[in-house]
Amino acid sequence: EERKEMLFWTKAEYQKFADAMMDKPMLYYAFEILYWCGIRMGELLALTAEDFDFERYTLTINKSYQLLKGQDVITEPKTSKSNRIIRIPRFLAEEMQDYLGMLYGVKKKDRIFTVTKSYLHHEMDRGSKAAGVKRIRIHDLRHSHISLLIDMGFSAVAIADRVGHESIEITYRYAHLFPSKQSEMAKKLDFERSEL
Repeated sequence: EERKEMLFWTKAEYQKFADAMMDKPMLYYAFEILYWCGIRMGELLALTAEDFDFERYTLTINKSYQLLKGQDVITEPKTSKSNRIIRIPRFLAEEMQDYLGMLYGVKKKDRIFTVTKSYLHHEMDRGSKAAGVKRIRIHDLRHSHISLLIDMGFSAVAIADRVGHESIEITYRYAHLFPSKQSEMAKKLDFERSEL
């Protein structure tokens, strides 16, 4: 999946899509996590209430969900680096507290997004069309998160750590998104040289 052409939404495109998803709160919150955390779909579908620490603003990723032969199966994450704790922005922590408050009778270890991958795909089609944005794959929300972090100036090493890439080489596949940083570097090097 990661080797296919990388498509992504800009923050503005994602916002249009998110606005279109507000009619179905559970999906809105699921897509918020995918876009603002860059986690994999299987990681999202395995999330439980106890994975959130609202005092520390963290989300623990330590499992993945699959539907195998009609059975819900929770497995280890994709790779050892996929086991990680990521910091979540304050607004997202507040949104997730609201969402968990809406869930009736959910225990700490219960999955909080009890939908199928195909349902998420279907809803992504619907939301993209309603928002008037290009259709991307769900996995491309991960690419969108990574491209946003690159645009914000974070290093490949820091990004790889956040998204659970097994090696920095995977993050470097996004190199085509770094060019603006190259010209910024050159300008700063010019400045450093002029200071001599």
